[in-house]
Amino acid sequence: MPFPVSATYRLQLRGASSGFAFTLGDAENLLDYLDELGVSHVYLSPVLTATSGSSHGYDVTDPTTVSSDLGGPEGLARLSSAAQARGMGVVIDVVPNHVGIDQPAQNAWWWDVLRHGRDSEYAGYFDIDWTLDDAGRIVLPLLGSDDDAADLTVDGDLLRLGDLALPIAPGTGNGAGPEVHERQHYRLVGWRNGVVGYRRFFSITSLAGLRQEDRSVFDASHAEVARWFSEGIVDGVRIDHPDGLADPASYLIWLRELVGPEAWIVIEKILAVDEALEPTLPVAGTTGYDVLREVGGLFVDPRGEAALTELVGSAGVDYGAMPDMLAQLKIRAATDTLGSELARLRRSIVATAGADDPRLPDAVAALLTHIDVYRCDYQSLSAILSTALAKTQAAQPDLGPALAVVAAALARGGEPATRLQQLCGAVTAKAVEDCLFYRDARLVSLNEVGGEPHRFGVGAAEFHQSSATRARLWPSAMTTLTTHDTKRGEDVRARIGVLSQVPSLWTEFLGRWETHAPSPDPATGQFLWQNIFGVWPVSGEVTGELRDRLHSYAEKAIREAAWHTSWNDPDSDFEGAVHRWLDAVLDGPVAGELTKLVGQLNPHAASDALGQKLLALTVPGIPDVYQGTELWDDSLVDPDNRREVDYAARRSALKDLQHPKIRVVTTALRLRRSRPDCFLHGDYVPVLAAGQAGDHIVAFRRGPGILVAVTRWTVALADTGWGDTVLPLPEGSWTDRLTGAMASGPTSAAQLFGELPVVLLERLDD
Repeated sequence: MPFPVSATYRLQLRGASSGFAFTLGDAENLLDYLDELGVSHVYLSPVLTATSGSSHGYDVTDPTTVSSDLGGPEGLARLSSAAQARGMGVVIDVVPNHVGIDQPAQNAWWWDVLRHGRDSEYAGYFDIDWTLDDAGRIVLPLLGSDDDAADLTVDGDLLRLGDLALPIAPGTGNGAGPEVHERQHYRLVGWRNGVVGYRRFFSITSLAGLRQEDRSVFDASHAEVARWFSEGIVDGVRIDHPDGLADPASYLIWLRELVGPEAWIVIEKILAVDEALEPTLPVAGTTGYDVLREVGGLFVDPRGEAALTELVGSAGVDYGAMPDMLAQLKIRAATDTLGSELARLRRSIVATAGADDPRLPDAVAALLTHIDVYRCDYQSLSAILSTALAKTQAAQPDLGPALAVVAAALARGGEPATRLQQLCGAVTAKAVEDCLFYRDARLVSLNEVGGEPHRFGVGAAEFHQSSATRARLWPSAMTTLTTHDTKRGEDVRARIGVLSQVPSLWTEFLGRWETHAPSPDPATGQFLWQNIFGVWPVSGEVTGELRDRLHSYAEKAIREAAWHTSWNDPDSDFEGAVHRWLDAVLDGPVAGELTKLVGQLNPHAASDALGQKLLALTVPGIPDVYQGTELWDDSLVDPDNRREVDYAARRSALKDLQHPKIRVVTTALRLRRSRPDCFLHGDYVPVLAAGQAGDHIVAFRRGPGILVAVTRWTVALADTGWGDTVLPLPEGSWTDRLTGAMASGPTSAAQLFGELPVVLLERLDD
């Protein structure tokens, strides 16, 4: 029987070939520290064999084996055994949607399909469009241009072009490279054609989709996962991107049958702000992006919205037009970035409906702009598609005939319905997470996976209602503040969020900085200024590492935004201007100004960081601590958030408990472990403060014996003070586990928060 999960700690594993190693053996050596910290389960990034040199593991090439680069099955078994000896367990990230094919020879299934085509026993494993090529070949967009096929050469049983090596079908290797190419089961084309012969993970050509709707594919790709549970090695799994699958609900039913009723399953389901998780899914809940939005948004001061909106307006951005911009980005993603997927969907619609319309692609793209979730075929979302069709028709009546063809195909279910849903999620990700969130510069801490920056923060009422609902429906869902996919680490977001409390001050500083170091583009500048401020060291020391990190981030950000440059068509002039501007910021008078502002606001940022951390650890759900975030963390988006962690410093900090963040983390985790009655099974009841500064406190009770309270909007609070503000503690005597202070009855806020901006109270007589 698996150990009950009370808290997890996410570790990013890496093999030695990825630059620096953090293996299963390294994870085993960390167990004593994690046990002392208060963690119940080690939560591992993907451990199955991935592309050589992979720094993340999501490009699995062999789902049947644990990576030898990470320590192999022996390393996993040793880690599990050592964890169990401490009363701990293991949770592993599993990637069912796709496999890595960047190095084709490393993926035996893919290699066999390329060699034998439809006759391969693995041909049905991949979501291949065999009809795209007139000769039934797999179209591979691996060339710089179609003309490069003339340079192919034969090398034994391989077809080569530079570093590219592909298999030659038996008996077809005679002749020059281009001649042999024509006889293969694949056709190489230029990537700029926008034609792809298989379903990808979003638009990543090196990740090929698997057909998990086929039970034989599921069984083959989950044989190793099944072994983990049959041998008691693993207690739970995190499922990566289930919305990419043909039928996520059926997949999760099969998975539950495979791993057993006791296993903990959480899914990387990105919920829209008004979307509820499908209640029939046999899982514990999501991986916590919904909670991340609620907890972080609670510290955003709504009084700063107007001024920050005006500020982005001064850069020429009409913030009210953001919904229109998003619609255009979705259309571009569908028709351009994912044009191959849209074309395949069109063909399936025509074949199923028995009718065609020249505006079918326009109709589908427009329809997707009216669907605000990743996919809408879950039972609880069944009304969304009809509503979206109605909105599309109302907005563009000329698309009516094409929409009728779409509806005729969708009514029959099958391939058109499935492909529409898969395209919907990919379009949403590419338009929102990978583009809009790099354009919206109003308050970038809100631009997070699962976030809705158009909503300026989260009110206490919404926060309490969401938490109470989760306690009732999804008490074992994951809660988190940072993941390997977050756009900024939790402490960076907390600092940037403080700008909502001081919009006038930020506007004043920004005006001066733009005078000293004018950015190449005002809108781009405003976005990057907030991120620079978010990671700027309190000491003001500009190290070579910081410089490299900021330059890498800036390049990624401007390419994702795709306003002036992009990944496919980089503009060297604009990018060079951004890099020169960034150096001017780092080396000029602005650096001192940044240090001054950070010094002024960092106490408030630290207060918010502690507050959101304590909430994430104590609200209903199972908290995850992302590696290293038990101390201050200044990470930006990946790969920045996958840097090596200094565990010697964290061991030392845990020993002396002087650092406020690790003090909050370990105290909360240890209390969770000792009070499962309150945290795993207890209810959630808001506790309302009274007095002039009552809205600066967010408090709640967990079960009968735990009370949590945090402060927020501390800039204004520093001026006004707590005054007559009190928190009415429930009956009994309460001890703050963070400070040892005791309290009972109505207690003044000044007394409660005298040492820290957060309190974690336990009732002694409970």
